[in-house]
Amino acid sequence: MAHSEAADQCASWLNEFAERLAGRDPKRVRSLFHEAAHWRDLLAFSWSIITVEGGPAIQDMLARCVEAANPHAFALEDGPLPGAQGSLEAWFRFETTTANCRGHIRLRDGRCVSLFTCVVALKGHDEKLGAARDKGVQHGAFAGRKSWTERRREIQRELGVSTQPYCLIIGGGQGGVTLAARLKMLNVPTLVIDKHARPGDAWRERYRSLCLHDPVWNIHLPYLPFPDHWPVFTPKDKMADWIEAYAQIMELDIWSSTEATSAAYDASSREWTVTAKRAGETVTLRPKQLVIATGMSGAPHIPNYPGATSFEGLQFHSSAYRTGEGFAGKRCIVVGSNNSAHDICADLWEHGADVTMIQRSSTLVVRAATIMKFFSSKLYSEEALKAGITTEWADFIAASRPYALLAEAHKAVYDEIKIHDAEYYDRLAKAGFMLDFGEDGSGLSMKYIRRGSGYYIDVGASELIMDGRVKLKSGVHIEQVEANGVMLSDGASLPADLIVYATGFDPMERWIEQLISPDVARSVGHIWGLGSGTRRDPGPWMGELRNMWKPTRQQSLWVQGGNLQQARFYSKLLAIQIKARMEGIPTPVYDPMVFGAELNPRHLA
Repeated sequence: MAHSEAADQCASWLNEFAERLAGRDPKRVRSLFHEAAHWRDLLAFSWSIITVEGGPAIQDMLARCVEAANPHAFALEDGPLPGAQGSLEAWFRFETTTANCRGHIRLRDGRCVSLFTCVVALKGHDEKLGAARDKGVQHGAFAGRKSWTERRREIQRELGVSTQPYCLIIGGGQGGVTLAARLKMLNVPTLVIDKHARPGDAWRERYRSLCLHDPVWNIHLPYLPFPDHWPVFTPKDKMADWIEAYAQIMELDIWSSTEATSAAYDASSREWTVTAKRAGETVTLRPKQLVIATGMSGAPHIPNYPGATSFEGLQFHSSAYRTGEGFAGKRCIVVGSNNSAHDICADLWEHGADVTMIQRSSTLVVRAATIMKFFSSKLYSEEALKAGITTEWADFIAASRPYALLAEAHKAVYDEIKIHDAEYYDRLAKAGFMLDFGEDGSGLSMKYIRRGSGYYIDVGASELIMDGRVKLKSGVHIEQVEANGVMLSDGASLPADLIVYATGFDPMERWIEQLISPDVARSVGHIWGLGSGTRRDPGPWMGELRNMWKPTRQQSLWVQGGNLQQARFYSKLLAIQIKARMEGIPTPVYDPMVFGAELNPRHLA
């Protein structure tokens, strides 16, 4: 198809779409879509993060949302691009009553197979960037003038004491600081509290050998990208220092060494009462919005093995592991076979330990170089930058793909990966390692999205297992811990001086249960996962990550988390939702998988 013909087809579809929306005729709009089409909306129509699937669902969403949204001013951004399976793709801009928005269409045979719509900015509430940045000084002579630093210190003294934050964020890791930075750019008074002594300690206190498995192009923080000399894979201490520096440069208000102990919401005053321990005292905070940003998981999970209290050596969870130093010649058992388990096995071996991994169930393994070749380099790499794909552009491209369509697409890629790395996987199998590619063969990203565990990105430990330098006991579990080792389910005994339990974490909703109440935790429901019905991702199908970055069933309670790329992109959407509520902008939420089919009035500003 000639470029001009493709451009005409995309422009024609978008114009027809705009006209039918203006005519408030959802049935006629539906006819522009394939009946099995998907529409992913990030706030623009729904004021939530939803994917509607199929013609009837698209028609229902429009019937309930189009009047309040009032979409208009549609215009293509650039020329169309060829897509998969003979489709056409194009980006466009549009507006709603309250926001400037961006969208993406995929057309096949003249009709839409997937649509993406997303709020970019609230009208009249631009971020303090570019021409809108602070002046820094008021020129002239003024008696009693306060310097920037003096004004900053005054805010720090008062916030949380004589003045209350509009938003309180619990957790000062990557999720907390990215959201705090976004809110600061929108002039939302925000306080972060974190139990660690310094920003970045959540990384700093991990095991010494840890490096991020995502490449640098994928993990930039908002407003302050890494410098061009930054290593491809970031050592954990560099990441910790960067987060600490980021918090200082962005002038975020953070109370370190502060632990939240309880939280309760008052529906009549529409505010939270949060108690926290700070410097040995109990303090009370009363924010209007509360964000949990403590990561994707709850407390460390340690299996309750019989006899564990009788063990005479050292035993602890992987979250407490720091280094293999001091374990030379010691017999070390690592229970588990995911990322942390592999990294710890390698670190112990490098320090001269005798290491055995106990693999209880199958694990997805893929080489870091292979992930780069088949996935991340397409959007996040030097090659992508040279092709004009900026970090922001890459984030939008990634977000435009409905989760419901990812599994099939990834299966095809992993079929290629199995061929590409056939010799590697054959060696792993011969070593006795139990391997999988996800229950449906859809690979690592889908495992991450569905359950956040069950995989290892190989940065070297697999070679130790293949050649026997790290011993492997697979398909077994610990029947009993004994004074000097463990008894396995196959009857074998393993002597041990150290047992590391790389056995994962409790779900995040346990943290909500402890902080707020069991009733609120039950009402909010499971956090993370799509409802795919696969292991650790129970149904029903939700189409989006449960309770992440969007309204929950608990008024004014939000969850911020995920990897650095997700924290960067979705923090802006969450900040926009909080800002809209602070400014009294109507935010009628349509999220039928969470609240039912009606617009939810509890979430109106």
